[in-house]
Amino acid sequence: MALFDTLRRDISRFNIPGWRASTRWMKRRLPTGLYTRSVLIVIIPMLLLQCVVAAVFMERHWRMVTERLSEGVARDIAAIIQVIQTYPQDGNYDDIVRIAEETLALNVSIEENGELPPPRPKPFFSLLDSILVEQISERIRLPFWIDTVGESRLVEIRIKMDDRVLRVFARRNQTYASNTHIFIVWMVGTALALIGISVLFLRGQIRPILALADAAESFGKGHKISDFAPRGAEEIRRAGFAFIQMRERIERQMEQRTAMLNGVSHDLRTILTRFRLQLALAGDKPELHGMSQDVEDMQSMLEGYLAFAKSDAEEEDVGAVRLSELLERQRADFALHGKTMTYEIEGDDEVEVRPKAFSRLVNNLASNAERYAETLHVDARHSAKWLTLTFDDDGPGVPAEAREDVFKPFFRLDEARNLDASGTGLGLAIARDIARSHGGNVTLADSPRGGLRAVVRIPA
Repeated sequence: MALFDTLRRDISRFNIPGWRASTRWMKRRLPTGLYTRSVLIVIIPMLLLQCVVAAVFMERHWRMVTERLSEGVARDIAAIIQVIQTYPQDGNYDDIVRIAEETLALNVSIEENGELPPPRPKPFFSLLDSILVEQISERIRLPFWIDTVGESRLVEIRIKMDDRVLRVFARRNQTYASNTHIFIVWMVGTALALIGISVLFLRGQIRPILALADAAESFGKGHKISDFAPRGAEEIRRAGFAFIQMRERIERQMEQRTAMLNGVSHDLRTILTRFRLQLALAGDKPELHGMSQDVEDMQSMLEGYLAFAKSDAEEEDVGAVRLSELLERQRADFALHGKTMTYEIEGDDEVEVRPKAFSRLVNNLASNAERYAETLHVDARHSAKWLTLTFDDDGPGVPAEAREDVFKPFFRLDEARNLDASGTGLGLAIARDIARSHGGNVTLADSPRGGLRAVVRIPA
């Protein structure tokens, strides 16, 4: 299906003036869909073949047949002229008229002291006119006048013979191939029938590819797939079975990971609970304060790690979430801590996402801004294809060279942020994983408010 791309790439190797601009113009106008490109790959060669066949037929076959017919009519007229000149009549040409009509299918008359009419305008494209003139000039070699322009089914030919004019009426199909349109009709009809069959066949072959692409996209977003079955050609079915096997392996790994995380979570929390109980029984001793803080830090790190690990392992159905309710909760939390958050929603308020995971994504980004900034503005734009959330704060921001590193698990900046005891270095990593599980991404940039801008973009 990469015929158009291969053609552009091969031709672009030649340094042709203006070719790059032409290539860009063609690239913008060529279809991008597999189905449309496949149809064009079938239709374009067929149209070219039809044009070549039609041109060859018109130029060779039709011309050859017309030449033979015009030559026959010219010979018949030449024979009549020779009979008239060899066997002079006494003013009665009835026998010649009868013989021409019965034997040669020509309607002739002889006008005494007649003259040729002035020449008629010739059509610009007329194969019959040029060939018939050529044959009469070659075979008869007398002054003549013809009329092939009229709408009747007859062709009129007048020959000047001394003081007489031979007037001949021949049927139009005697002088040129008049059934050419039948060939064209059959050719065009056959081409349309073949194109229709090809389009139906291609649609049936491409539908399984589109189904496989939709299934892969849905699985990448975390949706459950229950009705996908490999269909189509052998290669497409193999790709479908490979996708099903890959999905089953990933689901098994996620189930095993979830079971392992549940076991680890239970065991570690049991040990931490014992530590806390022993510290509580030991009493409020100053030398134990550091150990109590270590236990709290371990608890916080454990919860953060489990939240990060479970963000991929958890299975959650897609549901409707109202952006206004979600952002209003974040605004109330900011107000509770004496900080300011504003938001603006453009487009539909309701989005189809995994509710818990999406709420965690928004909460992580908002909490990150709440921890380091005083104000936050969230701009939500919900279009037909994309949901874009832009978080702008007035905090210290993140250096450009570290904006990809902060998405790594447990990565912490060497600046003021690594002094915050409440952070585990997993918030942004969890946020990006959730966005990517929805088929989108999270990126960082400079905010016009002087701090950090986080942009969440996921398919709607």
